[in-house]
Amino acid sequence: MRPEAIPGAPAGAPEPPESPDGSPTVEPGPEIVMLTEPAEGIPPVVETPEALAAVVAAFEAGTGPVAVDAERASGYRYGQRTYLVQLRREGAGTALIDPIAVPDLSSLSDALVGVEWVLHAASQDLPGLAEQGLRPSRVFDTELGARLLGLDRVGLAAVVADALGLGLAKEHSAVDWSTRPLPAEWLRYAALDVEVLVELREVLAERLAVAGKAEWAAQEFEAVRTAPLPPPRIEPWRRVSGLHAIRDARRLAVVRELWLTRDQNARTRDISPGRVLPDHAIVAAAQALPGSVAALTALPAFAGKGTRRRAVLWQQAIDRGLATPDADLPSVRGPKSDAPPPPRAWAEKDPQAAARLVAARDVVATLSTTHGVPAENLLQPDLLRRLCWTPPERLDADSIAGFLQAGGARPWQIGLVADRLAEAFAALPQD
Repeated sequence: MRPEAIPGAPAGAPEPPESPDGSPTVEPGPEIVMLTEPAEGIPPVVETPEALAAVVAAFEAGTGPVAVDAERASGYRYGQRTYLVQLRREGAGTALIDPIAVPDLSSLSDALVGVEWVLHAASQDLPGLAEQGLRPSRVFDTELGARLLGLDRVGLAAVVADALGLGLAKEHSAVDWSTRPLPAEWLRYAALDVEVLVELREVLAERLAVAGKAEWAAQEFEAVRTAPLPPPRIEPWRRVSGLHAIRDARRLAVVRELWLTRDQNARTRDISPGRVLPDHAIVAAAQALPGSVAALTALPAFAGKGTRRRAVLWQQAIDRGLATPDADLPSVRGPKSDAPPPPRAWAEKDPQAAARLVAARDVVATLSTTHGVPAENLLQPDLLRRLCWTPPERLDADSIAGFLQAGGARPWQIGLVADRLAEAFAALPQD
């Protein structure tokens, strides 16, 4: 490892004092030592069954937790496929594995049964790792740990700087990891991402224990590890950015057809949908409702070379939307859902529910401040809204606890909020 010291200052530091001539003097902050090279250099990329077998043997013989990371090609490729897996363990060093060349990594997972995996933002990586046969027995999530400790910034580089005084460059975080061969600079970056992850885990674990939050963290880590895949979205085309500008069903039908056509084209070509046709182009077409390819390509949003090349495809989708029978037009209000309505509508629809939500949010905000945990980590906002909109018949602590448990809240969360919520609800005016 070749460290390079650079000056740094903690966020929220006080204003520097002034020198005798009235100009501010700069107080030296703590030094951040940049990590520029992996300790053992950049390992070769594992691309063959034989090389994978050697890695499996080495990691099985290693000791302690294993640091794990994964790189995707979000924004470049369709879906969230993993294009590089990085691991590091004491006694085994670092391994960089190409899951495209060796897609079945279950033998490595088998060799690490019972071993704790250390990841940062595990929920982002675990689904893709599972596709390669990598499933941990235990997890330590350094991002979640940082959140529970109340750190203002929880990105990996920020947490490493805070806990270890080390700097990680992040200039390659958003590159196209499907590129082959992967450039050496990218591989260096990937190796450094797991270089100090286990050391970071030790520092955060100690801080969590001192703060009395070790059990909270353990419950959160297990919840992340065992979380099921989210169900498919209902009418996913409604997530088009700018859709709020479309207010009639016929234009929504055009958006739907364009989205479905784009999705199929992107899937076939394995390209991120936004690169095939941007959301703003879909909205522009639905607003203009062009009746011909010439009218479509006259729109500024369709002036790009790639977009114009497929103009016939897009116009066909628009024509299908315009020809949709009235009975098949999408609802302007969106699909039916058991989710509560937007909170802004509660005061009119159900004033008591609105009052419960205000009281509940006050409780969570107070507890968030008291315990130094972000409100969204203290209790899932959607679950809190559901409790207030469709509460159990009785609003005592036990009933509230049962409701929250059924909704996936962890015991530590329920222990903090159930009694306080019951007290807050009991204090509200009754009909």
